[in-house]
Amino acid sequence: MNHSKLTIGILTGGGDVPGLNPAIRAITLRAIREGYNVIGIKNGWKGVISIDRSKKLEDQTFCIPLTELTVNRIGRTGGTFLHSSRTKATKVAQKDIPDHLKDKYKDEYTDLTDEAVANLKYIGIDYLVPIGGDDTLSYAVRLHKEGIKVIGIPKTMDGDVPGTEYCIGFSTCITRTIELTHELRTCAGSHERFLVLEVFGRNAGFSALLPTIGGAADRCVIPEYSINTERLTELMVEDRRNNPSNYSVVLVSEGATFDGQEIIYSDAETDAFGHKKLGGIGEQIGKELRRHSAKYNNGREINIINQKLGYLVRSGQPDALDSIIPTTYGNMAMDLIIKGESGHMVCIKNGKFDYVSIEAVKKDQHGESIKKVNIAKFYDTDRYRPIFQNLIGDPMMFLTTDFT
Repeated sequence: MNHSKLTIGILTGGGDVPGLNPAIRAITLRAIREGYNVIGIKNGWKGVISIDRSKKLEDQTFCIPLTELTVNRIGRTGGTFLHSSRTKATKVAQKDIPDHLKDKYKDEYTDLTDEAVANLKYIGIDYLVPIGGDDTLSYAVRLHKEGIKVIGIPKTMDGDVPGTEYCIGFSTCITRTIELTHELRTCAGSHERFLVLEVFGRNAGFSALLPTIGGAADRCVIPEYSINTERLTELMVEDRRNNPSNYSVVLVSEGATFDGQEIIYSDAETDAFGHKKLGGIGEQIGKELRRHSAKYNNGREINIINQKLGYLVRSGQPDALDSIIPTTYGNMAMDLIIKGESGHMVCIKNGKFDYVSIEAVKKDQHGESIKKVNIAKFYDTDRYRPIFQNLIGDPMMFLTTDFT
């Protein structure tokens, strides 16, 4: 079948992760060989709302024709060569309205969905493949309802996009966290300290739980359960005492809480989706560990090494899974497009490659992802560590499509 008159648009939104470029490459190569044209839309939804319909396609700042030559080498690189943004097209602040639309829209916030739809039609997009997390894909749901043909690909290193057992970027995040934790052990052991590492994880604790399962830490603190720091101190002193090198390690999700306190933010500023910037929980828990430590260490205070791993775990080239799965997801998206399907998200379900409705990307009443760690099954709320029992039949990576 000749698809030469049909055009596929690809964009990436939200935070960068390793694995985005392999997905872009896979879609592009398969699409071209099947007879489609491919356009990369730069800077995610910002690029979509910024297309200027008074200009020809070749003059658009945010559009780039994708060819085999363009994408052939990017598959082994991290990040996204199409760039990204955290633009919320349904609520664009006046300062962020594209210059050519500023005379048209004067309100403090504007829903530019009508512009987005018109822009996609103007540049001739027949199918749109957005690659992103729940924020990016939630807007894809809106466009689907507006009549745009959409096939979504899930991405987030937190692993919390509903409807799939795997999101692009998660494996590399876990791999980096384990590697970096083991590197920092030498410092903790040399000085006989507590090692407190803050990792990503706004609403879900998968990125702290899984490295702990992998042996990176003795304990983990996750957003789904507010811990007691004195109890954590008691446990870590015990771990330290049982370690021949006399140190212990805890991984702390950035969205975690303790001692009945609320989530700690680095400042009051929010992104377009209303998310405040997290940061500081690791340092605060470290202070509490040090304060309580003498009580459980014969009156002697234990010093802390505190490190925020941050962007180190989302940088660099993808690992094996984040090279293989994005390539597979890209080809699955093309399988659906070739069949004339739309309104879906490719996924892994029950351990198999599959697809679900794009509307599986749901949020709770606070606008947050509903996919979280199953505390009763996977997290010991007394020992602050993963539960290692009755696992036969559970999904690999513990990233279920069961959101309770």
